[in-house]
Amino acid sequence: MELSKKAKSLSPSMTLSISAKAKSMIKNGIDLINFTAGEPDFNTPDYIVNAAIKALHEGKTRYTETSGILPLREAICEKFKKFNNIEYTPDNIVVSTGGKQALINALLSIINPDDEVIIPSPFWLSYPEMVKIAGGRSILLETKSENDFKLTIDQLNACLSDKTKCLILNNPSNPTGTAYNREELIEIANWAVKNDIIIISDEIYERLNYDTEHVSIASLGEEIKDLTITISGFSKSYAMTGWRLGYSAANVEITKLMTKLQSHMTSNASSVTQYAGLAALVDEHDEIDNMIKAFRNRRNLVKNEIDSIDDLSMVYPKGAFYAFINISKLKGRKYKDKTIEDSMGIANILLNDFKVALLPGVVFGTDDYLRISYATDEESILKGIDRIKKFIKTLNY
Repeated sequence: MELSKKAKSLSPSMTLSISAKAKSMIKNGIDLINFTAGEPDFNTPDYIVNAAIKALHEGKTRYTETSGILPLREAICEKFKKFNNIEYTPDNIVVSTGGKQALINALLSIINPDDEVIIPSPFWLSYPEMVKIAGGRSILLETKSENDFKLTIDQLNACLSDKTKCLILNNPSNPTGTAYNREELIEIANWAVKNDIIIISDEIYERLNYDTEHVSIASLGEEIKDLTITISGFSKSYAMTGWRLGYSAANVEITKLMTKLQSHMTSNASSVTQYAGLAALVDEHDEIDNMIKAFRNRRNLVKNEIDSIDDLSMVYPKGAFYAFINISKLKGRKYKDKTIEDSMGIANILLNDFKVALLPGVVFGTDDYLRISYATDEESILKGIDRIKKFIKTLNY
């Protein structure tokens, strides 16, 4: 019996597997610094937890509308209006089981066989796999560190073909932490409108934008709004990764297709989680701002520490909670008489010999980098980077 060729062709999530190994080592009593986490290290705020408990006691545990309970979709529309400067109605919103489902809903709703999807690289590793699931073809656009890992219109034009259907834009970005400003997004929006290209704008880190206002590409005019599917959720901004609650906003035609697809996959997101999400938006407390401030301070600490190491460098991250560290100067050097050849090799040495877990850049599409998540306390950040310094001191030519 031959099983699914498509399923066999997918790559497993390296971030989840390495993170699971790190957590297992910690559980077994190993003094490990874990820089792999793609989630806040803060607990979900009590006011959100209490809203979920209240919903449980009130018996709000049954199926909901596929697209989500109306009060939550209304609250999401109000959030879009106030924070993103975009006008939507509940008919434009689909509440999903995490941002991942919102993304796959979007791709399955727009992609036909062999349609091309432009993905700027470095990229979140699930994007190409999701495109594969949808039957499309990923076109990887290599961005440059000297341009803060931002794509350019010239690069977009070079990728454009008669099969181009979509551009995935992650703003702020995982893994680089880069964030686009208004002028840059206007250029991309004009390009998309001119060429009738759909934008999937993954804005899951929108609240974690530290130095400037967050700008949503769909806010830049009615034409680009009609072409944009905006993805967001509660995982990163409200420390709700395990609750699995995301959402999308798009034109009504696309939204209907996404709702139809979801009705056959998961029906609705957890009813109790939806009421927790409603409280998160409507009753937001100071804990959220305090968490964002902590991430900003940690970002600055990581930057200062990495800048003090001659053989490492990084682009200053504007958002999310990741630092993308250039390790190209370490390649070709020797550790215990073995030549370092790639980011995976360095990641394995750091994990096994120095008890620091981080992610190799190769899983994000570039081998000259390591990704550090600073979703951990400042003491651990200092301790982990000190171990990285000790590793570099052992290297020779």
